Amino acid sequence: MKKTICIVLLFLVFFSAKAAKVDTIQVFSASMKKNIKTCVIVPDNYKKNKKKFPVVYLLHGYSGNYATWVKSFKDVSIQVDKYGFIAIGVDGNYSSWYFDSPIDPTFKYETYVIDELIPFIDQKYKTIANREGRAISGLSMGGHGALYLSLKHQDVFGAAGSMSGGVDIRPFPEKWDIKKRLGTITKFPENWDKNTVVNMLGLLESNNLKLIIDCGVDDFFIDVNRELHTKMLALKINHDYIERPGKHNIEYWENALKFQMLFFYNYFNDTVKTN
Repeated sequence: MKKTICIVLLFLVFFSAKAAKVDTIQVFSASMKKNIKTCVIVPDNYKKNKKKFPVVYLLHGYSGNYATWVKSFKDVSIQVDKYGFIAIGVDGNYSSWYFDSPIDPTFKYETYVIDELIPFIDQKYKTIANREGRAISGLSMGGHGALYLSLKHQDVFGAAGSMSGGVDIRPFPEKWDIKKRLGTITKFPENWDKNTVVNMLGLLESNNLKLIIDCGVDDFFIDVNRELHTKMLALKINHDYIERPGKHNIEYWENALKFQMLFFYNYFNDTVKTN
């Protein structure tokens, strides 16, 4: 009995000693004149390793925040340790949709992520500070944001993913504060057409991004994800597309994130070999 207890205690000490570290930092946004909290998860070997690390930026959904990824996802730290990259929990406010609002100058979350957050992370942490070392993903509103930002900034990101993403916002003109960011769809249809992911595929240059798109068959966003997938096939855009049983909930996203993290790990492995 004593021997068994000792073994268990040794296991717990070993396990607890090897754990990703979570930092909560504040990044000042000059464009919005405020500090924004950010969650940074670094692998266990970060401090003792002199190498630079690839980074995965994670975007929360509507009504979430920067801490979503550590409070609601029990396996993120485990995956960061397993795959050896840094994960950043980005704060996109309650309902920014991760673009610069054309009608509200206080919402400039595209500028924040691209011009303020990423340079700050690259300065403060040991990152591979180029597109080959960066990926971005998100859920729901964040799935839209990840594809939106990666398509517009292919010089910044080399890979992107979406989980249950609102990849066409136009069928939902009264939902999730989108009209507060773009104006009503009847008065400002051009804002909605310009800022919806399904209309942005023409920006993609020579299959420049590694893409993974994932949505549950019982999700209210399944139709717009299927539409995006069909359009990408027609345009011969390389991408991984996954449908599986599931709804718009944490159970689905926890499973989906495992596939996305593995996808990014494989991407980083390929880019390390060739760069």
